[in-house]
Amino acid sequence: MDFEHACALEVTYVPEDWSGRLEIESVLDGTVENTLVERYRELAGDHLDLLRTAALAPDSVLLEMVTNQSAIRVAMAARTTLWHDGEPAAAERRLVDAHAVVGHRLTLEVHRSETVTLEKVVTLFTGRDRAIAEPASEAARWLPRLGRVDDLVERHVRAWGHLWERFHVDMERESHMLRILRLDLLHLLQSVSPNSVDLDVGVPARGLHGEAYRGHILWDELFIFPVLNLRLPLLTRSLIRYRYRRLPEARAAAREAGYAGAMFPWQSGSNGEEESQRLHLNPASRRWIPDPTRRQRHVGIAIAYNVWHYYQVTADQEFLVNYGAEMLLEIARFWASIACYDHTRGRYVIRGVMGPDEFHSGYPGRDQEGIDNNAYTNVMASWVLQRAMEALDLIPAQKRHELLGKMNLHPKELGRWANIAHKLFVPFHDGVISQFEGYEDLEELDWDRYRATYGDIRRLDRILEAENDTVNRYKASKQADALMLFYLLSADELRELFAQLGYELDRELIPRTIHYYLDRTSHGSTLSAVVHAWVLARSERERALHFLTEALEADVADIQGGTTPEAIHLAAMAGSVDLFQRCFSGLETRQDQLLLNPYWPESLGVMEFSIRYREHPLTLRIHGDSAEVLASPGMQRPIEVACRGEVVELEPGARVSFPLLVPRADQQAVSGDPRPARPTVPGPPGRLAPP
Repeated sequence: MDFEHACALEVTYVPEDWSGRLEIESVLDGTVENTLVERYRELAGDHLDLLRTAALAPDSVLLEMVTNQSAIRVAMAARTTLWHDGEPAAAERRLVDAHAVVGHRLTLEVHRSETVTLEKVVTLFTGRDRAIAEPASEAARWLPRLGRVDDLVERHVRAWGHLWERFHVDMERESHMLRILRLDLLHLLQSVSPNSVDLDVGVPARGLHGEAYRGHILWDELFIFPVLNLRLPLLTRSLIRYRYRRLPEARAAAREAGYAGAMFPWQSGSNGEEESQRLHLNPASRRWIPDPTRRQRHVGIAIAYNVWHYYQVTADQEFLVNYGAEMLLEIARFWASIACYDHTRGRYVIRGVMGPDEFHSGYPGRDQEGIDNNAYTNVMASWVLQRAMEALDLIPAQKRHELLGKMNLHPKELGRWANIAHKLFVPFHDGVISQFEGYEDLEELDWDRYRATYGDIRRLDRILEAENDTVNRYKASKQADALMLFYLLSADELRELFAQLGYELDRELIPRTIHYYLDRTSHGSTLSAVVHAWVLARSERERALHFLTEALEADVADIQGGTTPEAIHLAAMAGSVDLFQRCFSGLETRQDQLLLNPYWPESLGVMEFSIRYREHPLTLRIHGDSAEVLASPGMQRPIEVACRGEVVELEPGARVSFPLLVPRADQQAVSGDPRPARPTVPGPPGRLAPP
C-alpha cells in the first residue's frame, strides 16, 4: 500500500522431524490463464504473449509480457533470497527458463528444527504507468532499491494505519458484525485506494478478486461511492473522471442509437464501449439465450447521481465547473432525447428500456425488447434533468457561457428539459407505484410451489427458461427496482419530486409499495438485501436487520452458492458499510448541511465512525438516545449540522450532541424532536477504542 509497484512474500520452512535436502522453486509465471469461472471456460482465457525473459542478477529475474488484445506491456522483476538466523543461507541455484516461466530452483541442506526463510520481492510496472521510461527497465531498476520484506511490511502497515484512521468504524456490541464490516472495508481498499488516484481505472463490480464479469465496469459505484465520498473524496473524484474520459464514447453511442447527449454502457470496457454480451449461457438448461441487458440505460442515472453527491459532500467547485456539470448536462440531454411526448396522456414517456430488476427484458408475446415507463427510470430521469439545470446555475457565468457554447446548448432546449422534468409519466396500480407500465397485467407466480420444487430460486429467470417458460410473464423481480427510489432519495425528496411531476405521494404509498414488491422478489442479486434492509429500516427494524445480516454474510458465507469463488461482490460489501454509515444513522449531505435522522437499533449499542465533510474530519457517535458529532481542530469554515429540525453551527475542534426521542417499534421514523440540541462545546474527538 506504501509503494504500489512492490509485492512481497515470505515463507518460513521448519523441518520438524527430519534433516536433508530441500528444493524450492521460485518463478514468475506468464502462462496463467483465466479459467476460474466455470461458465467462461469455453471462451478465450489466454490473454498474454511473451516478450522476453532475462536473468538480472544471481538472485533476480525479469519477465516481460504483453496483453494480446490491448497490447499493454507488463513487466515483473523478482528477487529470491534465503535466510537463516538473520544471515544469508548457502544454497545451490539453478536458473529456470522455460517458455514464459523464469526464476530459480534453490537446493540446500536443512537440519531438524532449524528454520530457513525465503523472501521473494517483486516489482510490477505496465505500459500505462506514469513517470516511467518503459516497464521492463523500471521493474529492473527498482528491484535492488527495495529492502527486505520486513522493511516493506513496516511501510505497508504504516500506510494501512493511515487508511484505517480515515475508515475508522467501531461498535460497542456485535463484534461479529464489526469484523465483517472491517473485512468489507479491507476488500474495498484492496480494489481502489489512494494508489488508484493517478490511474485511469474504474470500479469493477467484483473488485480485483476474480474473473466474474470479466472486469467490466457496471453501475456498482452507486453503492460504493457513498463510502468513499465521506472518507477519500479525492479517490471518488478520480473514479468519476474515469467516466468523464469516456464521455466521447458515450456521446458516440447515443448518436449511433439515434439519441442526443451521452449514453453510457451497461458493461463498460477499457475504452468505454458497450461490452454486454449478446448471448448468455443458462447453466440450468445449457442453452445460449439472447441477453438484452445492454438496455439498462439507467447506468447514466447512477453516474449523474454519483457526480451530484460527490459535489454535495465536497463543494468541489473546480470539479463541477470542469467535469461534473458537463457530465450532468450530457446525461440529461440523453434522457430528454429518449423521452417522447404521448398526446393521449399529455405526458412524456420512455420506452424500450430495462430497469434495475434485470428480469423483465420485454413483454410476453411481443418481439420488441425492453419495457415501457419503468418507474425508477422515469422518476430518476426527472431528477437528473433538474440537477443538471441546477448545476448549470451553480457554475460561474463565464464558464457557463463557455460550456453552453461547447455543447451547443440553447435556452430553447433547456426549456424543453424543464417541461419534460415536470411531465414524465409514472405508472401506478393497486395503490402502489408500478414497476413499469403493464406490470399489473402480468401473472402472479406460485412462489410456494417453486420454492418447494427448487429450494433456492434466486435465479428464477434461469429456472423458468429451463422449463421453456419466461420470467417476463410474471410479477417477479430479481432485485429491487421501484424500491431503488426509496434507497436513493429520502421520503421528503421523493414527495417533492413527485409533486413536481404532478403526483401526490401519500404517506401510506411508500410502505404499501415496499411490501408489494418484497413479496414478489427472488433476491437473485447480493444488492437486493442491501436495498431491502435500507427501505425497511424505518418501519420494520427487525426485518431490516434480517436483510442487513444477509448483506453482511453475502460473501463470508457465499449465500448464492458458488458465486463468491468467482470474485467478491464489491457493491454489496460497500453497501453493507453504508447501511450503518448512512441508513441507520440517517446521515445525508444536501442543502449545504450535514443532516442526521438516526433510527439506531438499540441491540447494536454505540456505533462510532469517522467521515470527512467539507474538509472537516469528523467522528460520529450514534446510540439509542443521542447522536454526537465531534470535529477535529483545524482552520476550516464552520459547517451546519442538522438533526430532526435542529440546526447547529459546528466549528473545528468542537462537538455537538442531539438528544433523540426513540420511536415505538410500531411507528415510522420520528419527523422531529421537540428537545433542542445541546450547545456546541470545545473538545477533541475521542474514540471507543484505538483504531
